[in-house]
Amino acid sequence: MEKWLVSWIGETDHKAAEGSLNGEPGPIATALMAEQYDRVRLLTNYSHERSGKYCDWLEALTGHPRIDLQQIDLSSPIDHADIYRQVTAELQQCRLPSSDILLTFHLSPGTPAMATIWVLLAKSRFPARLIQTAKQHQGVMEANVAFDLAGDFLPEFLQRTDERVGRLLARPEGIAQEFAGIVHASALMREQIQRAQQVAVHNVPVLVLGESGTGKELFAEAIHHASGRTGKYIAVNCGAIPKELVNSELFGHKKGAFTGADRERTGHFREANGGTLFLDEIGDLPLDAQVRLLRAIQQGEVTPLGASEPHKVDVRIVAATHRDLMADVRSGRFREDLFHRLAVGIIRLPALRERREDIPLLATHFMGLINHDSAHSPEWQHKEISENAIKVLFSHDWPGNVRELYHTLLRASIWARQGVLDAQDIEGNLLGMPRKQDGILDRNIGQGFEIEKILDEVKAHYIRVAMQRAQGKKKDAAALLGLNTYQTLNNWMEKLGLTSADND
Repeated sequence: MEKWLVSWIGETDHKAAEGSLNGEPGPIATALMAEQYDRVRLLTNYSHERSGKYCDWLEALTGHPRIDLQQIDLSSPIDHADIYRQVTAELQQCRLPSSDILLTFHLSPGTPAMATIWVLLAKSRFPARLIQTAKQHQGVMEANVAFDLAGDFLPEFLQRTDERVGRLLARPEGIAQEFAGIVHASALMREQIQRAQQVAVHNVPVLVLGESGTGKELFAEAIHHASGRTGKYIAVNCGAIPKELVNSELFGHKKGAFTGADRERTGHFREANGGTLFLDEIGDLPLDAQVRLLRAIQQGEVTPLGASEPHKVDVRIVAATHRDLMADVRSGRFREDLFHRLAVGIIRLPALRERREDIPLLATHFMGLINHDSAHSPEWQHKEISENAIKVLFSHDWPGNVRELYHTLLRASIWARQGVLDAQDIEGNLLGMPRKQDGILDRNIGQGFEIEKILDEVKAHYIRVAMQRAQGKKKDAAALLGLNTYQTLNNWMEKLGLTSADND
């Protein structure tokens, strides 16, 4: 196994290299002189020039040949959420955790907030040994932190009374009542909720992007209730309507407008007049319906099939999709003018695997719902969830996101014979659905095969993923892709014809 050391560079380390510590080497150098590592990965929130000089000094002092430096631009060195998000992205970029790597985090350099995040990560997503240096001990010490995320914190959380959990979930600080039902603890979700709150009061279309099962309709309903609109909220799954009936369902029809139209139909637009129309899976809408939808948004009127006179409507559109609409625009599957009409307020919902800190809250919330919904059954036994079961929930990638989490807990609750769900109950009810593959490795080689074109497809795919995860910030997206500068990402995007609303 390879031994890796990962650490922030602290002010004391810099001062040691700059000769202002009376010959003392500083925390990182002390650790490297005490133990050999196969790779040293140093993170810095200081200027790259200053930390680069430190790394040169460190290599000369300790003889370590593999010292990597990574610039991390934090909003604040005491912002726990930002430190957690950026360090997690950095470790994932290094393809950690890995069974072939023995990981060590150094707690001493940096701020207390940085040390706190190392402890959290070491005890949860990135199992690692913890070390620290102290002047009074004249060397390196193992940091035996008496803390286990699943073993200590979660049982205490799960033992809270229903009333306390209810109060916690009822109205998180800074969250409007209409959005209080969106269970979360992560900064990623909080940011999107705040964006949704902000756009809700403006009478503009909203486009909610995210994988299936991330809670897009929950956001749409909250936006409607926070908007102050007095009409109905109507949800329509565009992908579930037969193509030949889409225009009739959305815009209505007159009696006799087509074969089988034996009565007049109002249509969802007129039904939602004064309210909100949620168009889920908007990317599945046929092109002819897209033309009608664009006119309805632009003109504020709809013409039922078979009618000659339009009807004025006042409808707020919230659309959602799991598809890459920009890719659909380029391929001609989706109208560019309609896309820009819809994408006024954009909300990007993270996948559950990107907000794992929300899993304990969601699990507790769902167990409460499951117990409540099943309480009427005489055979039902009240179910709770153990810390070992929570550990399993943390380790799963959840391709079906929050929806998959709920149904996994529901299955486990139905089949479990005891009152406390354990790890085996969860493992036995995970579906293990494979991730969708695009078949790019299965292309037939023959006449017309262009490998450069396929490589461009791969680049374009991962650039879109990185840009979405980085919320349009090219610098962060470049770091996720392992590119040295965002200018390289710019060049790739120009070559591939990709666009971005990034502000750099």
